[in-house]
Amino acid sequence: MNTRQLSLKTIRPEILSASINDSMSADERFQNLVLRPVIKLQNDLLNEVFMNYANKHKSVFYSLSLEKRIDYIENAITKDMKFRNSLKGMIIGLFTVEEYLIYIQNSSALNKRMMNIVKERLISNIQLFVKPEILKAI
Repeated sequence: MNTRQLSLKTIRPEILSASINDSMSADERFQNLVLRPVIKLQNDLLNEVFMNYANKHKSVFYSLSLEKRIDYIENAITKDMKFRNSLKGMIIGLFTVEEYLIYIQNSSALNKRMMNIVKERLISNIQLFVKPEILKAI
């Protein structure tokens, strides 16, 4: 195993609840072995990226009800292709070459799985997204 591959696999968190068995599809196996650990590793970065996204879009997010905030997250991930592609890059960049070769064979279906996991993670962290305080001169 080369250094990059070993390093990438070593830093990924172990997800004890992710089961692997012979009856699951190749996509589900990839999701549990690769996508979930990488997304969990990138959790803090994904949260910060979303907060930056919300701030750059006139901070409308912070004035919304909880239900509308969830809709906002879903819309950002599904409709804003630039944002979506940025998120995908943060995850794909932590694939090994071998994993990337598997990914490109069915990238469309794996992208859906990837973005659903990211969406669920952002929604589960929604309480962290508070409007940043603006510092005022004393």
